[in-house]
Amino acid sequence: MMLLKKYVLVTLGLAGFSLSLQAQVNPKEKLWQTLKAIQGNYVDSLTDETLVNAAIAGMMGELDPHSRYFSSEEAAQMQEAMKGNFAGIGIQFMMQHDSLYVTQVVSGGPADKAGLQAGDRITAIDKAAVTGATNFAIMKKIRGEKGTPVALEILRKSNGDKFTAEIVRDIVADRSVKSAYMVNDKVGYISLRLFSETTRNEIDKALMQLKSQGMKSLILDLQGNGGGLVQAAIGVADEFLPKDKLVFYSVGKDKGKDYYYTGGFGNFMEGNLVVLIDQYTASASEILTGALQDWDRAVIVGRRSFGKGLMQHPVPVFDGSVLELTGARYYTPSGRSIQKPYHGNHYTDNVQTRLASGELMHASVVHFPDSLKYTTLTNKRTVFGGGGIMPDKFIPIDTVEYNGWLQEVSDHNLAGKITFDYLDSNRAALLSSYHDFKTFNQQYTVPDYLVQQVVGAAEKAGLQLQPGSKNRIISLLSLELKGQLASQLFAGNDYYLQVLNTDNASFQEALQLLQQPERYAQELNPAPAKKGKK
Repeated sequence: MMLLKKYVLVTLGLAGFSLSLQAQVNPKEKLWQTLKAIQGNYVDSLTDETLVNAAIAGMMGELDPHSRYFSSEEAAQMQEAMKGNFAGIGIQFMMQHDSLYVTQVVSGGPADKAGLQAGDRITAIDKAAVTGATNFAIMKKIRGEKGTPVALEILRKSNGDKFTAEIVRDIVADRSVKSAYMVNDKVGYISLRLFSETTRNEIDKALMQLKSQGMKSLILDLQGNGGGLVQAAIGVADEFLPKDKLVFYSVGKDKGKDYYYTGGFGNFMEGNLVVLIDQYTASASEILTGALQDWDRAVIVGRRSFGKGLMQHPVPVFDGSVLELTGARYYTPSGRSIQKPYHGNHYTDNVQTRLASGELMHASVVHFPDSLKYTTLTNKRTVFGGGGIMPDKFIPIDTVEYNGWLQEVSDHNLAGKITFDYLDSNRAALLSSYHDFKTFNQQYTVPDYLVQQVVGAAEKAGLQLQPGSKNRIISLLSLELKGQLASQLFAGNDYYLQVLNTDNASFQEALQLLQQPERYAQELNPAPAKKGKK
């Protein structure tokens, strides 16, 4: 018993010593002392860098979900992505049967000028065989400094030619505009996949091209657009709003407000506009959508956006790493904060939690309190803040599209592998029968046996197709295959999206609205409710 009492006293004494020490040491010294204590006493050896990175990660965990730490390598990659270009040769590729194949060639890029074609097999890069190499390793070999050469050994199956292509690396645009085309003789379509330094110039060019083809109305697709540079979102808003219109304002730590306005240099400030959004539309995309909705400039179609209303500022660290910290909250012109609550376990589990709640199928599931009610600035329509942008016209999700079987097939790239093999054997015949994309899109039907090959490959991988929604799943799978074929057969545009839009409910609703001007006007300026007699 005496030993036990002595042990308790010693333990309590140490606890008291710790509390006393804590009162005397400032937090910085405490952190330094902890680092030294671990290094001097922990059973395993750990570097200072490992422990410091862990400490930084712990501090980031106490902040919001969008404040992040990037190592020096990650920071460099992020900066390159936001510039919207890189030095390379302008191809897309895939590894198939332990060989490297070109699937797309960027029009006007170095590879295109050197005569490379979709379907070419790359057997070596700078005389080093590519067999067994990872995609990342191949990308590092192909990319490099602008103006430096890379030698590719090519096998062209169509005629059996073998040759070496000496290609000089150049800046290749990583496009913001994923697709731009005329839907019919009056309606244009532009899909933006991100906001980068090149976004304004790209959408400028796309708008002018579409207008030259007779565009009077536009569908702007922001589905799946997770954001990017805020300045780019302001630039895109400038395309559609008159001069001196507020795009958004931010409120920082000091509670001061910064306001961001349009410059009045847009190419489509008149003409009907529909914006497509979904549960993945976030950040800079929501800034743009909120501005266009608040000024009653566009009808918003789709599902409630993600709900990210926090602005990050990069804070460089001396070793090249970067702390990307939330420095302000942004608000739409009417005063809405669209940031959703971020305390909880389901912040990023965006689809599953919304599916479980029923929100993605029924707009009535979403309830906003009156405290989050705002009015648009022109037509005084009711809009809400506090959790993403709610569309003017709700479109329920196609639950089959998010079917687990289809997702697994996509994750295993089963459709891509089978499509490539089919195209590798039939490319010449397909191009002979379908000289351009328009003919292909109107006349080509994916063979049933090709679809069944994917189903069979899935079964071999342990993925059993359930009978419940089989016909719809097969229809979506066939459309996916056709889209992949189109994107690899024809150069010059992202024809994949153009194929898939034929079955996209939000796209079809947007098209109907633009073809029915009275309905479009009604969505932007609904008649006020009649008051009952007292």
